[in-house]
Amino acid sequence: MKYPKEYLEEIKSRLKVSTVVSKFVAIKKKGKEFVGLSPFKNEKTPSFTINDEKGFYHCFSTGEHGNIFDFLMKTQNLKFGEAVRSLANQAGLQPYRFTKLDEQREKDWNIYTEIYSTYIKRSKKNIITSNISNKKVLDYLKKRNLDGKSVEEFNLGYVPFDSKTFFELNSQFEEKSLKDSGLFYLDERKNEYVDRFRGRLVFPIYSLTGKAIALGGRIIEENKKIAKYVNSPETNFFKKGNNLYNLNKARKISNKYDEVYLVEGYMDVIKLYNNQILNCVANLGTALTNKQILLLGQFFSEIIICFDGDESGYQAALRAAENSLKFLQPEKQISFLFLPNGEDPDSFVESKGKEHFLKYSVDNKIQIHKFIFNHYLNNSKKTPTELAMIEKRLLTLANSINDTVVKKYVLGFFLDQLSNFLPSTTNFTQNNFNFRKARSLEITKNIYKEKQKFSSIEIKELSLLYIVLNNLDFFYHRLDLLEGLLFFSKENKILFQLVEQSLKKGEYNNIDIDKNFLENINKFATVKHIIKKNDDNHAKLFEIFEDIKKDLKTYSLELRIQELESKFAQDFNQTTFDEIRRLKKEQNIN
Repeated sequence: MKYPKEYLEEIKSRLKVSTVVSKFVAIKKKGKEFVGLSPFKNEKTPSFTINDEKGFYHCFSTGEHGNIFDFLMKTQNLKFGEAVRSLANQAGLQPYRFTKLDEQREKDWNIYTEIYSTYIKRSKKNIITSNISNKKVLDYLKKRNLDGKSVEEFNLGYVPFDSKTFFELNSQFEEKSLKDSGLFYLDERKNEYVDRFRGRLVFPIYSLTGKAIALGGRIIEENKKIAKYVNSPETNFFKKGNNLYNLNKARKISNKYDEVYLVEGYMDVIKLYNNQILNCVANLGTALTNKQILLLGQFFSEIIICFDGDESGYQAALRAAENSLKFLQPEKQISFLFLPNGEDPDSFVESKGKEHFLKYSVDNKIQIHKFIFNHYLNNSKKTPTELAMIEKRLLTLANSINDTVVKKYVLGFFLDQLSNFLPSTTNFTQNNFNFRKARSLEITKNIYKEKQKFSSIEIKELSLLYIVLNNLDFFYHRLDLLEGLLFFSKENKILFQLVEQSLKKGEYNNIDIDKNFLENINKFATVKHIIKKNDDNHAKLFEIFEDIKKDLKTYSLELRIQELESKFAQDFNQTTFDEIRRLKKEQNIN
């Protein structure tokens, strides 16, 4: 039995050809394409090319050509079904389970998309063909500064109030199929089918693979009794929460952009697009869903959510933030962009232009965890009870994050920010450290420099030092835990060596360390709140210590990989590529 086309297309839409091929072939970016040595023959000069936008590879030396399924079948000696299952797993899809209904479903899908395609062509013709009946929509388009180019680019259409489309299409399609499309509904009073989008400018909504699956409609004549916007109802082939307007276009250029703008409306997308901001999509009149976030994360490393600059836009952004926080990953960021009050992306880019919009975005976007924290803090009186409630809420949100590493640092950020409202305390005691400047070791005096900001790696190092300095007795008996510790900051490395030497000598009850250095550690170590709650839990202490130790090792691997990738871009050496693969494998294991 054949796999449904929509299932195969879903796999292809989720996986770039370069992503699949790079697991087996050393490739590098060259313009819009990737190049590498042919996997089909031995060669010294690269003749193998990959085009992600068009979804194929081509080998000029052998003539081999195909998609991701073809590649696995030809290079890994897999059968088609095996290739599909392998790629489905890589794409995060469940294995397809064939049923007797598959053939009928594929037939229904073809009819469904054909109905929409025919309907869109007819509604588009109502705009591009001059007649008296379409004057109102032409006036509206002119008012919104939408020209023929926009009509062509987005296949905009118009459905007049006296539309007879159902009866005209009924000669080509069965009544049930037309009803199931969602384009029409039964007026029980008149006992006839009515066009759902009559009197509206219509915006076709496409699947990832470019098949028309739904419509959005905007009323032309303002009428308070009629909803301004309507969407196709959900059908067997269209779920609002599983789709995004313009994602079919945006995904094709994802190799050119790290970020994507998520806006609220169709007009916002079209206006941004007309101003050459092509990496933009819109949700479909519903709250942002998990599926939509995951979809965007397949193609872009940063999602910039830019809703309308009013109270409703802000509240929608807050809901989106709290729902989306759990999807943060080490290389996936979610940010929020709030426009001036009363503005939306449509009006803002229309009046200010592309360059101003992009500059405003760079200067004003805020990362998701900071937005959430600022919201709760700015909307509180900062009383002890309110701060306690805020902490409880923030901890709940942070603990919802799926990625354990990201969770740790978001949690650390929340607790560290809240600690600014606590009385200033110092955990280090006089019993363990000598603060007398006369006896302070010259080495710690010289290395200390006042810093206003620390990198994330330096904060990890400070957290390690915090754990060790507050548990000297424990580490005196477990010196083995200190072996292999990596420090990238010269200052922190020297201090660690001093402490380690003191522990090995058993002379750690009166270590001479600069007081300011210790205060800095106590201030910026993000683990202090967790450690406080687990003072006597050495198992928990060990777990936290090992986690940070592992993070620093991962960072060391990343630096080495970056170094080798830079080298590889210059010399295209197979040995270098193999070393990169080995380190990435070690990185994944770690």
